[in-house]
Amino acid sequence: MYITPSLGILLANTGTPDAPTAKAVRRFLAQFLADPRVIEMPRWKWLPILHGIILNTRPRKSAKLYESIWDKRGSPLLYHTQDLTINLEAELRARSPEVPINVAVGMGYGKPSIKEALRELREKGATHYVVFPLFPQYSSTTSGSIIESILSEFTEWRWIPPVQIISDYHDHPAYISAMAENVCAFWENSPKAEKLLFSFHGIPKKYVEKGDPYEKQCLRTAELLVEELALGKDEWTLAFQSRFGQAEWLKPYTNEVLEHLGAENLASLDVLSPGFAVDCLETIGEIGDEGQASFQNVGGGAYNYIPALNATDLHVKALSKIILEKSTSLR
Repeated sequence: MYITPSLGILLANTGTPDAPTAKAVRRFLAQFLADPRVIEMPRWKWLPILHGIILNTRPRKSAKLYESIWDKRGSPLLYHTQDLTINLEAELRARSPEVPINVAVGMGYGKPSIKEALRELREKGATHYVVFPLFPQYSSTTSGSIIESILSEFTEWRWIPPVQIISDYHDHPAYISAMAENVCAFWENSPKAEKLLFSFHGIPKKYVEKGDPYEKQCLRTAELLVEELALGKDEWTLAFQSRFGQAEWLKPYTNEVLEHLGAENLASLDVLSPGFAVDCLETIGEIGDEGQASFQNVGGGAYNYIPALNATDLHVKALSKIILEKSTSLR
């Protein structure tokens, strides 16, 4: 019997606590920080530290940070990803009406889980799958972890379907163009600053030394954006944010760059986070709020965080193009 092909697309993101409370954050961090791809330490050594120290001290502080960005819709990372999913599904169906298409959200940690998302797509009749981690630059700590979880789920299925994994899109023209257009649109409403800082999420340096392509992909993304925006060599810089623990991470560190630029009395600074598909704690809280304080408290002038693409039409059209290009062989 012939089965009509149907495409199921999983948009995957890191995840978020269910609420801005210490209890919810503790539950989220217990799952997130126990992932061997996130913390590459022997389990016998790391788990006692995690459960004996970190989960007894960090959740309360982190809950306050989440509370500062939480709004009436809840967690920005979750609802921006959900909005993107709805808009993307509509766009893909319009562009490819001959093939049934469904899009679902799955989070690496927290809810809705990857398992729930994949089974939702299966229940809707998906016969072919596209796995799309929402991380333009690949890292074992993000895309790698999500891909492993997805493949693990598929091993439990009686019928393992055809799957296309989009492991990164750091240099895809559609992504670069959308990011550049987003920046230009921002500059139409707010004067262009003296300098643009590209702030990427950091990872431990030793992960790169072991072969993680993340740093090279971040540098390539920045290089392409600089070219697209026609920036001079003195009009931009790059840094890595969100350190955790005592190990050396990718440098330069965003907080140190912000303090340095502020101490030089830079009159204006714009900050863009090209590694974040949607806004979240790291962009709204860390870059938007803490970053501004770090820059201005030491003498910096005007400061603007340029929002992520979120569920904008620019983002939807860019991701649609990438997905349809990659999924052609499945249909």
